[in-house]
Amino acid sequence: MAKLRIQFENGDPEKVIEFDPAKAPFHHDGKPGSILDVMLGHGVHLEHACGGNCACTTCHVIVKQGFNKLGESSDQEEDLLDRAPGLTPTSRLGCQAVIEDPNAEIVVVIPRYTINQVSEAAEE
Repeated sequence: MAKLRIQFENGDPEKVIEFDPAKAPFHHDGKPGSILDVMLGHGVHLEHACGGNCACTTCHVIVKQGFNKLGESSDQEEDLLDRAPGLTPTSRLGCQAVIEDPNAEIVVVIPRYTINQVSEAAEE
C-alpha cells in the first residue's frame, strides 16, 4: 500500500492516507492517482479552484519526501508553478503529481497560502 502523509502549515493535525494506486481514480478532480485525487477521495480537503485542471496554483503542495516517486511534471505545470507563492525546488501541483509506485511513501506540506480566500469567504 502506498502512503500519503499530509502536514499542514496552518496547524491542522497531520493526516495519513494508505491506498492502492491501482484503484485510482478516487475522486473526479485532478489526474487519476494524483495527490489531489487521493486526498479528496479520502475526505481530506485540498483547495483546487480550477477543478483540478492544471489552470491555477491553489493546489500547490511541497513534497518533503518521495518527490522522485511522483510522475513527471509537464511544461504547463512548471509554467504555473512559477507563479505559486512560496515556490520550492520540490513544489508540485496536487492535481498533476501522480503517485504511481504502490510502495511509495510521500510526505507533503500544504502551505497556508494555498488556501483560496474567495472560496473560504464563501463558506463563512
